[in-house]
Amino acid sequence: MSQVTTPASAREDHSFFGQPRSLANLFGVEMWERFSFYGMQGILLIYLYYSAAEGGLGIPQVTAAGIVGAYGGGVYLSTILGAWIADRLLGSERVLFYSAVVIVLGHLALALIPGIPGVAAGLILVAVGSGGLKANATSVVGTLYAEKDPRRDAGFSLFYLGINLGAFLGPILTGLLQKSLGFHFGFGLAAIGMTAGLIQYSLGRKRLPAIASHVPDPLPRSRWLTYGLIAAAAVVLIVVLVVVGVITAENLVTIVIGLTVASAVIYFVVILTSKQVTQVERKRVVAFIPLFIASAAFWSLYQQQFTVVTIYSDERLNRSLFGWEMPVSWVQSINPIFIIILSGVFAAIWTKWGTRQPSTPLKFAAGTAIMGAAFLLFLPFAGGAANSTPLLAMVGILFVFTVAELLLSPVGLSVATKLAPEPFRTQMVALFFLSVALGSAVSGLLAEWYLTVNESLYFGLLGGIAIAIGVILALMARPVLRLMSGVR
Repeated sequence: MSQVTTPASAREDHSFFGQPRSLANLFGVEMWERFSFYGMQGILLIYLYYSAAEGGLGIPQVTAAGIVGAYGGGVYLSTILGAWIADRLLGSERVLFYSAVVIVLGHLALALIPGIPGVAAGLILVAVGSGGLKANATSVVGTLYAEKDPRRDAGFSLFYLGINLGAFLGPILTGLLQKSLGFHFGFGLAAIGMTAGLIQYSLGRKRLPAIASHVPDPLPRSRWLTYGLIAAAAVVLIVVLVVVGVITAENLVTIVIGLTVASAVIYFVVILTSKQVTQVERKRVVAFIPLFIASAAFWSLYQQQFTVVTIYSDERLNRSLFGWEMPVSWVQSINPIFIIILSGVFAAIWTKWGTRQPSTPLKFAAGTAIMGAAFLLFLPFAGGAANSTPLLAMVGILFVFTVAELLLSPVGLSVATKLAPEPFRTQMVALFFLSVALGSAVSGLLAEWYLTVNESLYFGLLGGIAIAIGVILALMARPVLRLMSGVR
């Protein structure tokens, strides 16, 4: 693919709100991808457990929550595959493009194929495609900036704004279609949105810097067949395990958690023992370990928006607006509204403070602790009657979710690109997404626990643990910062 923009000229460009122009194209494709992703996910859980008379599949609520958690973990777990293909075979930009095509196919499967087969095919394709797109979109954004460019964190915050524009509109529009026409019309709108994103991205690909298509550690062609056979064998093994009943809907979330933990450990070992990694880079990877743990704890609570908070909103939240009951999925658009409002504020704060802003470990610590505090805010309403929680209370709780998210998520994307050893540039981003995968899968497992225990115990215990983890990381901030070797 020809490139007309050099890395240097792209990094000197300030035409998109003071950021490189190519950020606008990446902003757009991520916005449409999130529109389709969150639009579909906004109605997924209730589609699984609603009765056939309501247009759903009638799956038991506990099993449905586990499936959604496993799917969420699978999305981020598949970033490993997308990152490896980018770093060894195709480069980030090409993987981003092909992943967008796979996502379109997944949403079409959900929209057009009825029942369990459509869910299985659609979720697998969307998970694999979204994993490939997420890691590589983040990596390509990182190529737009020099290592110490002070615009980097602000640029990632603007990129995050694009994510949340899509996340805001998706659940609202798919929820309206689901409520008025049925679930498959909602899934169809998600497919249309992702197709729009693919077309928009295709038109701006040539403006990206050449480094976005660079393959950092090419796999020798003599080994392609070996790896291809390994991949085929893995697919066959998974199919066999499903057919013989080893992998089931009931234990899927536990399997995803185990795979994610094993993958993270293996990834850290591979990077830390690689001869291509310098001593300074190795220290930076070690510094990433406590950030990884805090991130996983954060996401295990935050991702419950799609499990526990969805069930809570369906059964416990008063969703009446002037005599009209709003769709359950609309609750998932509250957080993106706050992100849209506050992401620019946070970007401006980080830009204004420059080198005086809090270090990354302190931002992670604050984000994790505040997320724990958000769970404690459920306590006054714990154990109440059906539809007894005021909508305004949920809005306030999700506002705290948002503050926590802005302190950790865009900062995590940014620090992953800054701490990454050169041969593992995209795969380091995948490591950050592995923490999201672990948290997402755990959120499904926790949702199963939520359905069986006292609500006060549930929200109080999880909130307290998250606050404790945040405090511990704050106490470790200085030694972690020393290991980061000049990266803040």
